[in-house]
Amino acid sequence: MNHIPPFRRQRAHLSQFNTSVLYYKNPWVVAFFSFSYPGFGHLILHRFVAAFILILWEMFINNLAKVNLGILYSLTGDFAKAKEVLDERWLILYLAIYIFGIWDSYRTTIDLNNQFILAERENSPILPFTMGAWDCNFLDKRNPWVAVIWSALFPGIGHLYLHKVIVGFFIFGYTVAIMYYGHVPQGIHLSMMGDFTMAKEVMNMQWVIYLPSIFFFILYDAYISAIDYNILFEKEMANYLREKYQPRTFKFPF
Repeated sequence: MNHIPPFRRQRAHLSQFNTSVLYYKNPWVVAFFSFSYPGFGHLILHRFVAAFILILWEMFINNLAKVNLGILYSLTGDFAKAKEVLDERWLILYLAIYIFGIWDSYRTTIDLNNQFILAERENSPILPFTMGAWDCNFLDKRNPWVAVIWSALFPGIGHLYLHKVIVGFFIFGYTVAIMYYGHVPQGIHLSMMGDFTMAKEVMNMQWVIYLPSIFFFILYDAYISAIDYNILFEKEMANYLREKYQPRTFKFPF
């Protein structure tokens, strides 16, 4: 006979490489990050497979359709050049998945918020520690601003500080690839030497335009994740102390 746990929903799951947390999130905020970069909204929701597929698809289809260059020329007022660089054959394929990512992240956020409310009412237990052959993970208090500072120095490092290993290494590798193909290190070097004209010519803006969305997202996600993990740590500790250090037979003094 299979053992059925006394709770139906988990508020958190600790694995060797990540901590997934069920918390109430603003669906418009999640939809905004999906709008700024497909897949980022799903990363906030800890839907990693869908997120990674959407992020890689964005890089693939965006470069073929030259969407970033179209945005750049449109922002500078050169609409004729923007129309010239865009590839309509790929652009039509880009729009459908782009809109789906926004809609799906918004819809999923509402559904997970309902699951969070039910899990809170059920007060399901939280596992504070897990260990395996590759790594160990545990709930602990972490400073949100430390995560932000490390993320600002280089995307992914702040997530590693929070033990979001899968997301951290993915963002780290993804950013390295974008900076390499965008020739960003060369542009920074030339800018520091005062050769701004050459720096502008060296950098590939189709790739460079990815970076503002990436940096804005990782700073927000690192800060919010640290806060969520701290709240989870406090909840687990409160439940433990309530069960272990206040027996039912204890009589309060009058």
